[in-house]
Amino acid sequence: MTLERIPNAELLEEGIEADTLGIFTGAEFAEKGHIPMPSQIILFLENLWDYVESDENAFREEVRTTFLHELGHYFGLEEEDLCERGLE
Repeated sequence: MTLERIPNAELLEEGIEADTLGIFTGAEFAEKGHIPMPSQIILFLENLWDYVESDENAFREEVRTTFLHELGHYFGLEEEDLCERGLE
């Protein structure tokens, strides 16, 4: 897992929204074959802090939720699956 302040210019050019809380990049766990780059979860701490309006307890919970959301993508879950699990 990587922690960054905000999405960098390269991610923005790829279409990632400036206020994105976290992303998963790379191959899913179940994907077969040679994978040139390891999978990665990136959390954007400044965006998370802004999202919870600087509430420390809410920040901790949102970091947890966002990490689990992105981890779900690693295991092949779609947005609908994550919402059903309370990980919007």
